[in-house]
Amino acid sequence: MRIMIRSILVIALFWIGLLLSGYGVLIGSHENAAGMGLQCKYLTARNVATAQYIHTKTGIIGLSDCPVLRKSDNVIDNG
Repeated sequence: MRIMIRSILVIALFWIGLLLSGYGVLIGSHENAAGMGLQCKYLTARNVATAQYIHTKTGIIGLSDCPVLRKSDNVIDNG
């Protein structure tokens, strides 16, 4: 029971941190547009946000992988 309460507390603190900072955590990605595009999905405190990037395997032009954290456009507290 103690472990369950602690895990719920950690998840709640993590969610509050995401809410106040405006960051999202990577939850999934896939290549699109014949391998030249990369679509990344981020879990924010409010919703699931999608970002599109130019993709190459080497990372010379665009990104090779999605960033783990991404700042979202909507922040709950700007001041």
